[in-house]
Amino acid sequence: MALYAAAAAVLAGVESHQGSIKGLVYGSSFQNVKQLYALVCETQRYSSVLDTVITSAGLLRAEKKLRPHLAKVLVYELLLGRGFSGRGGRWKSLLDRHQARLKAELARLKVHRGVSRNEDLLEVGCGPGPASQVPRFVRVNTLKTCCDDAIDYFKRQGFSYQGRASSLEDLRALKGKRFLLDPLLPELLVFPAQTDLHDHPLYQAGHLILQDKASCLPAMLLAPPPGSHVIDACAAPGNKTSHLAALLKNQGKIFAFDLDAKRLATMATLLARAGVSCCQLAEEDFLTVSPSDQRYRQVQYILLDPSCSGSGMLTRHLEEPGTGTPSEERLRALAAFQQRALCHALAFPSLQRLVYSTCSIYQEENEDVIRDALQQSSGTFRLTPVLPSWPHRGLNTFPGAEHCLRASPETTLTGGFFIAVLERVEVSSSVSQAEVSAPELRPSSVTKRKKRRRKAAAAPSMLP
Repeated sequence: MALYAAAAAVLAGVESHQGSIKGLVYGSSFQNVKQLYALVCETQRYSSVLDTVITSAGLLRAEKKLRPHLAKVLVYELLLGRGFSGRGGRWKSLLDRHQARLKAELARLKVHRGVSRNEDLLEVGCGPGPASQVPRFVRVNTLKTCCDDAIDYFKRQGFSYQGRASSLEDLRALKGKRFLLDPLLPELLVFPAQTDLHDHPLYQAGHLILQDKASCLPAMLLAPPPGSHVIDACAAPGNKTSHLAALLKNQGKIFAFDLDAKRLATMATLLARAGVSCCQLAEEDFLTVSPSDQRYRQVQYILLDPSCSGSGMLTRHLEEPGTGTPSEERLRALAAFQQRALCHALAFPSLQRLVYSTCSIYQEENEDVIRDALQQSSGTFRLTPVLPSWPHRGLNTFPGAEHCLRASPETTLTGGFFIAVLERVEVSSSVSQAEVSAPELRPSSVTKRKKRRRKAAAAPSMLP
């Protein structure tokens, strides 16, 4: 039992201080140093796999006294190591309670990634972390330029254009000064990982937006036609807002809300640089906006990207290694806010289509929020199937959850993301359809119809 506690302590030191595993181990007084060193190294090697399994199985939610690093060591030993035969003490009995669920989540992860061996789960994750291997995605801002002109500019700078990608493997193989057109989004250019374009003149002029592919999906899937009225409920920092404006071609209106004055000021600068002219910014809590306000009577589209744990953000993992799992209390608070915001958005009377998105990997902020909101909508809205070829779907926690989209560095070469598209259910009863589609009957037309009936009744029969 002491072995697992020691390994957890060493692992915590490694992730917190980014130090040498070997130095931490040999600096301790633990007797079986070689065994401890091997356990820590293997646990660290499978770290991302273990995080996924532990989160999906809800282990830390069920066992609130179990610390994350110790959980990782124990689950490694249970699923990937030597097991607890004759060892483990009280930890063995604790893990026994969750053994079936943990094994099921590991099996599901293998099926999802199309592998059969534990070692195959490391193919993407070994070596540099998955986050560092994600390509640089660049959205061409069609309010200021077009994709062909941007491509020509890069070619004149010595970049080699490889055409439209046909698979994720094409994106993964990018190196040097080569770039591609994304296979899904028509205005998204793809450069090798770590390509720095912050000083590029096209970016400085607002012709390019440095935006992860997963972050481009919400506006694309909302797909408001030019002239539409749209609400961007939690808008800052504004990349999705500028994308909506590009889809609208600056024709229509975007009502963008955010409570943070500093973020809103930064967003105003970004939108001005991007040439956005159809957006009204408001330093206001979206939850206080009345759905019955006449200013929003024509709003048929809402993009809701609420505050979340940020657990899927690549920059967070690259700049803050070892960022811990949010507490159960924080997840509950975030999920409660997200559900209130979603139910509030669904109350807008003219709403036809809504996209809910987060940069979170947690079920509590994603599938659970959608499930509860759909239950409260009493059949008024439904999940819409989108992008059937997208490889990473929602967790199978309720019927229809497979219509949601997930994204991750391992499966889609993007940041961690969740997206759900909700549409208003059309009136299906024949009476209601007739009322909607039939023209209003005027008194004159009713009178003419009665006269025709009287004439028909008085006419001689043509039958023998």
